[in-house]
Amino acid sequence: MSYSVLVNFLRRGSASAPEQSSEDAPAEEVRETVVVGEHKTGGKGRPTPSRRDAQGKRRGPVAPAPKTQREAMKRAKALRGTKEDRRKAADDRRRRMAAGDDAVLLPRDRGPARAYARDLVDARRNLMGLFMPLAILIFITVIVPVPQVQTFGSLICLVMLVMMALEGLLLGRYVVTRVRARFPDQQVGALSYGWYAFTRATQIRRLRVPKPRVARGTQVA
Repeated sequence: MSYSVLVNFLRRGSASAPEQSSEDAPAEEVRETVVVGEHKTGGKGRPTPSRRDAQGKRRGPVAPAPKTQREAMKRAKALRGTKEDRRKAADDRRRRMAAGDDAVLLPRDRGPARAYARDLVDARRNLMGLFMPLAILIFITVIVPVPQVQTFGSLICLVMLVMMALEGLLLGRYVVTRVRARFPDQQVGALSYGWYAFTRATQIRRLRVPKPRVARGTQVA
């Protein structure tokens, strides 16, 4: 092969190489575009924040730490004052509930009709007031490993429960009748007021809320 032919052959090879590389370039660009698209659609591109970080962002910025001891004491005093205010407010609310203030009472205890029903229950001596001591007696008879004690105690508890149920029915009818006579313009549900009187009577007198306004044996008009 002559020198001129060899030079021409090398020139054609070098000229075809760029053409081939230029033809392959779009394919490489397409592959890069696909990879980038898959990266975008496959995830958020950032790590998922932890629950503590997310809650911290929702709560807002955290107050900076005190720089001096005086500032720390001032901040602690402010926090202590806030706790004392909440405690005083809770104590005041309990006192008002015990006194029967309608502004702080539960909806089931509000109104003059409910207060009158409570007075009717509190003025009577009810066997149902022994309901909680009876529950303790039942528990004792169950754990005592003596068959005679268990049998005798169970019989006594059963008789007292039956008597309490009958007394509750009579007390409910009595309270509903008196409340309807006292408040004729108000709708008085038999089941609602009867159950209210029953639950009030089963509570120990000193633990009743609101506190009783009348003594036992008082004639409630």
